[in-house]
Amino acid sequence: MVNLVAIQQPLIIRLMKMAGVQTHTVEIEPGTLMNFWLPNETIQKPNKKSKTTTTTTPKPDKPVVVLIHGFAAEGIATWQFQIGALTKKYSVYVPDLLFFGGSISDNPDRSPRFQAECLVKGLRKLGVYRCVVVGFSYGGMVAFKMAELYPDMVRAMVISGSILAMTDSISEQTLKGLGFSSSSELLLPDSVKGLKALLSVATHKKLWFPDRLHKDYLEVMFNNRKERGELLEGLIVSNKDTIIPDFPQRIHLLWGENDQIFKMELAQNMKWQLGENTSVEGISKAGHLVHIERPCVYTRCLKKFLASLPADEPQK
Repeated sequence: MVNLVAIQQPLIIRLMKMAGVQTHTVEIEPGTLMNFWLPNETIQKPNKKSKTTTTTTPKPDKPVVVLIHGFAAEGIATWQFQIGALTKKYSVYVPDLLFFGGSISDNPDRSPRFQAECLVKGLRKLGVYRCVVVGFSYGGMVAFKMAELYPDMVRAMVISGSILAMTDSISEQTLKGLGFSSSSELLLPDSVKGLKALLSVATHKKLWFPDRLHKDYLEVMFNNRKERGELLEGLIVSNKDTIIPDFPQRIHLLWGENDQIFKMELAQNMKWQLGENTSVEGISKAGHLVHIERPCVYTRCLKKFLASLPADEPQK
């Protein structure tokens, strides 16, 4: 039987190319490959007989925005409503983190730090040395680590539905409040019932899809289950080991006011922890998946913040 999600992939690729981006794989190191969606103008097929692509314009000619996805979907599925709205004024890069969307690694490191290091190596190979990072949920934790380790690369951040680090106390409190026994039970569903439960807590408005579509989504989007389970284990840090970095960048916390996973109070508390360079903005009638539930409002807020940043020097 045809998978209704998989069959859409060729169409999505064409639509994304029309929106301004197309896919390209970068070797980060031997055994580690990361997939990126890049601006069309940076990729060209060498000739009609070749099926491979090469980067021919390594340095983007517009300010760079990097969109980092969360745990339940790869890059394009996460940011499909924002990409086309940004590509006119910005060079948009959408990575698939390791073990999502074809990105793989034989390195045993499953920490957000390793994800951030690989992402930066990939961006540098693509000619990106300065960027604004937009991170959602798990991608927000990777974005924070990226900004901490590479402050000269990350000029500003927009974070949605995420935290600085998943401490054992926050993990326990969040899971208990949602009625789940583990992060894997919440974020790695293995049944239609489990996926429905995840969507229920991730959205403000209850969405209805036929069970067939839930089943097909599970088959396509939740591969590499062993490695993703290890990623979840690699997220947890002890309370005593948590140190709040002194970020020099501007940080905008763009939140769904009805987020049940990371509540609005967490965003307000994080603003206080991060200091005067941080601002917070809530979007009403939206949950954890704020960028999907209210895409027009979210994109408008995102573009407003991006426009408020001072002009940056061209990529060196």
